[in-house]
Amino acid sequence: MPHVAIAGAGLAGRLIAWRLARAGWRVSLFDRGARDDRRSASHVAAAMLSPLAERVSSDGVVFDLAQRAMALWSTWVPELQQDSGHEVYHRREGTLVLAHPADRGTLEHFAQVLRQKLEPQQQDLVRTVDRPGVAALEPSLAGRFEQGLHLVGDGQLANDELLAALTVALDRFRSEWHDGCEVTSLTPGALQTAEGRCDADVVVDTRGIGAKAALPGLRGVRGEVLTVECPGVELRRPVRLMHPRYQMYIAPRPRHRFVVGATELESEDRGPTTVRSVLELGSALYSLHPAFGEARLVHMAASLRPAFDDHRPVLRSTRGVWELNGLYRHGYLCAPALVDDLVRTLS
Repeated sequence: MPHVAIAGAGLAGRLIAWRLARAGWRVSLFDRGARDDRRSASHVAAAMLSPLAERVSSDGVVFDLAQRAMALWSTWVPELQQDSGHEVYHRREGTLVLAHPADRGTLEHFAQVLRQKLEPQQQDLVRTVDRPGVAALEPSLAGRFEQGLHLVGDGQLANDELLAALTVALDRFRSEWHDGCEVTSLTPGALQTAEGRCDADVVVDTRGIGAKAALPGLRGVRGEVLTVECPGVELRRPVRLMHPRYQMYIAPRPRHRFVVGATELESEDRGPTTVRSVLELGSALYSLHPAFGEARLVHMAASLRPAFDDHRPVLRSTRGVWELNGLYRHGYLCAPALVDDLVRTLS
């Protein structure tokens, strides 16, 4: 039985562990945090699977990875539900992009750039919708917006449910999980921690920003999200609200919950969510629908997303150690494609 040692139990680490455990590998997973720690980048995310919405600001490499990942999620989520016995919220009903009248120019520019980047056969995936069209897609927003874009085929996951299901599945496969155990060094065939050495056939580093010292050019990009509960609003799909300074997203979750955030802040500050962010996101959320004024703020979180200057993720073998890093804000969007590449290479 081949043995893999993985440093980092975020999204990428857990996916690699699960896919290899499924294939009959012995798995040892190491992370400096607790397995239920909600402060990691994998937890502080909206988990939107939005190749089209992200195409405006990402290049063809990310888009191609995202397209492959979308197909993998459709296969992997049912397999994970079977392996874990846990439901995972997964939808593919597109993204709705909206703007208030004062920001219509921003919406038009978004649509123009997106269409320029797509191939001719992909143009029908970007559909302009009028006021009745918005209402048909999202009845809760009826009468509130004159125009929008429906990006067909985009989707979403509930990252908390996914990470929890991966944890259960790994336990069922009898994987060795060492949480609260920081990795100090990685070499071909061995992983070193303060508790000792773990010898393995393959060593993989998925520590995100935790691997900064070992990866020149890697930096942290701060992301902040709010989770609110609002029984007065129903959304079927993620909504992106155009704004001159930021693009806010609202991703629906089960039990009338919504994950709210913007793009990113060029900062490596690991501190709690700021008052400014809460005010700006809350104000934009209220402008989407006034019922959000009575929403309950159930969680605030901030974390650092690992990124390189070109915003492309990296999968490579360096001096005998596999590295998967730099997922930026595209972790859930791209990770399955990279994990699949690694697993196929190792198989």
